[in-house]
Amino acid sequence: MAISQKSIKLLWANAAGRCAFPNCRERLAMSESGEFAAHTIGEMAHICGDKLGSNRHNPNQATEARDDYANLILLCPTHHRTIDRKENEARFSVETLHRLKAEHETFIQASLAPEPHPSQKSIAMRIAPMLAENHQAWLSFGPLSAVARRNPHSDSAHAAWLSERLSTIVPNNRRICEILREGAVAFPPVDHPIIATFQVHARSYDRWVSDEISYEGVLRFPTPFADLIEEAAHASI
Repeated sequence: MAISQKSIKLLWANAAGRCAFPNCRERLAMSESGEFAAHTIGEMAHICGDKLGSNRHNPNQATEARDDYANLILLCPTHHRTIDRKENEARFSVETLHRLKAEHETFIQASLAPEPHPSQKSIAMRIAPMLAENHQAWLSFGPLSAVARRNPHSDSAHAAWLSERLSTIVPNNRRICEILREGAVAFPPVDHPIIATFQVHARSYDRWVSDEISYEGVLRFPTPFADLIEEAAHASI
């Protein structure tokens, strides 16, 4: 039997597209960049080996159970090879791999769960790294970057900038907006216009990247919002 679409979707979704091996968590879905098309490097490894002679193979396991979600763990190629080396079979038992999978999925759920009563500082601490990542993407690949200035008509430079917008800036902006909606009550009314300006910027930027509007319709990034987040992140309480 082949792995069903249901099992594939469950495995990738519950692992958030990250390697489940401890302290790895490598991103397994790669965005388009330059001459490289979007692709995945994740491997759906069998916990109980699917073939006779493979690590952890259970001859009494039902055929339909071999390719079921419950018998799969999402790994990067390096750690898939690690668990399937014959000399590592005792180290990576069936029980151990089930535990690693469960721990990884629990970590993902806990990471995405909102705080019951987030503070300004905790909200800012979550947002600041994403703002920094966005700013670095713009500095490295944006229209004013050294790469773009050296060759403003380069297709590969444009493709890299497009990839950064799609894979980094837009997802980060969407997540920042979600965090702000969840924690709006943590900020005093005087800060709400600054927050609202960023939210309008994020929505207009998203629409531009989706080719719904021209760049002239994008509200420029509000620097007072970055100042607000930086101040809150470094607050003493």
